[in-house]
Amino acid sequence: MKPGPKPLLGTTMTHAERQARYRASHAAPKLRYCKPVDRRRRPQRWHDAVAELLELQGDYQTWLAALPENLRDGATADALRAICEIDLSELADAEPPRGFGRD
Repeated sequence: MKPGPKPLLGTTMTHAERQARYRASHAAPKLRYCKPVDRRRRPQRWHDAVAELLELQGDYQTWLAALPENLRDGATADALRAICEIDLSELADAEPPRGFGRD
């Protein structure tokens, strides 16, 4: 037989106390979420990721162009310049290999 819950404060719990404690612990629903399965094939995921990177790089170029003069020498401008200088054309031109009939 499995031992019950340990008594609170060193005294034995009554049936009503045990039932109240059980109901309190099970009152709030426990939600469990599963990550949705990505059904896209690898080449499609690659192309989507590259497109997202190109779009983000364009957004950062716009942000850099809109920076006021007093912020063009700061850390934010340096980070934006570093992102804008990355050549993503090689990624866009690359075609991922097809894999054993699964792609």
